[in-house]
Amino acid sequence: MRDMRRAFVRMGGASILAATLTLTLIGCGASTSASAEQETGSAVVAQTLTEDATTDDTRAGTTASVASMRTDGVVDTTDLFTDRDLQQTVDTTDASVITVTDGQDVSITEEGVYVLRGEAAEVTVTVEADDTAKVQLVLDGVSITNTDAPAIYVKSADKVFVTTTEGSTNTLQVTGAFVADGDTNTDAVIFSKDDLTLNGLGTLVISSTGNGVTSKDDLKVTGGSYQVSATADGFEAHDSVRIADGELAIVSGKDAIHAEDDEDDTTGYVYVCGGTLAIDAADDGIQATTYLQIDDGTLTIDAAEALEATYVQVNGGSVSIAATDDGINATYKSQSLGTPTIEVTDGEIQISMAQGDTDALDSNGNLLVSGGTIDITAQSAFDYDGTASFTGGTITVNGEQVTEITNSMMMGGGMGPGGEMGGMGPGGMGEMGGMGPGMGAQGNMQG
Repeated sequence: MRDMRRAFVRMGGASILAATLTLTLIGCGASTSASAEQETGSAVVAQTLTEDATTDDTRAGTTASVASMRTDGVVDTTDLFTDRDLQQTVDTTDASVITVTDGQDVSITEEGVYVLRGEAAEVTVTVEADDTAKVQLVLDGVSITNTDAPAIYVKSADKVFVTTTEGSTNTLQVTGAFVADGDTNTDAVIFSKDDLTLNGLGTLVISSTGNGVTSKDDLKVTGGSYQVSATADGFEAHDSVRIADGELAIVSGKDAIHAEDDEDDTTGYVYVCGGTLAIDAADDGIQATTYLQIDDGTLTIDAAEALEATYVQVNGGSVSIAATDDGINATYKSQSLGTPTIEVTDGEIQISMAQGDTDALDSNGNLLVSGGTIDITAQSAFDYDGTASFTGGTITVNGEQVTEITNSMMMGGGMGPGGEMGGMGPGGMGEMGGMGPGMGAQGNMQG
């Protein structure tokens, strides 16, 4: 499955490369400015949108659903998505239309809707607007290939929406080493210093020699189809990554989805309440500093560690994991948050672990299961340093349904009250391991 997903995204990247080989790579000296003022040529007067809500008729259209959002989870979901975040279409009648041209950067300085079309090399679309401005970039069959700079660079705005039009395929890629912009390490194909929302009804293909998409604030995905191949992280944000819908196929050299502020360990969370995610990551599938909450969605993850945060909570959805280190890991990513915890209240989780020193569910604190279905294939199903609670749901380990959660060790060696690496619990001696409350021969038998 890992090879199939990698091939899928690589085919997309190869198509981008083939399409852009005919482009002439020239310098970025020229620039085009787009604003709400009257433009000549391909740009027209932009409509200024001041309301962040779908009550405006100009934004009537398909809306992503957040019906599966839980209000009793570890993440406060009260205001995670605005109406405009969830709106997948926009009226472009009065928008500025920009056709990208080789070597001509585009500068957007005012709030409005801007439609991007055409195929070009060495072009950066820069948004540098007032900190109250909401800017919507509508990708309508645009292709940009750069050597060392982002295709889209948000220097300042209140919020930027990147929206793909229905039926369109859009490609953005950076092929060489990123060059910093002064003190700013612009290391992503789409790089934003402010809030960023990705939505729409089309396809966006991203290929990067660094990160795919980076936001220094909040990053939201509420619709659209994304094929991302990145040598570093696929989607990265400082404050949060929030996914309500969309189809994400990510191949990453580091983490597929990463939320972290290295100067503040009280923030950096990931929230998922919908969408389809196919992840192939060299390191973590999804990593958060504080909370990782999954309320719904279909996630297929092939990674070293699939899910990692200080507190991992699964309340619904379908999560299929193939991992070579830990399947789900709760650890001290945030020292200020408290005890690391894995909590499962609902949903379907399948975990298949590689051989060796691996754990399906590994918590440096507590492990709580009150519902859902967990199906584990592993030498070591559970590893926890705090307490374990199993009050509801179904857990199956290597084909056998279990009735309690007990610490297990590699090769099935269990730890019952009297057992340590082959010790004896009340059930006596297991083959290559303790039995009783500890795990038996294959890590799935109870005494």
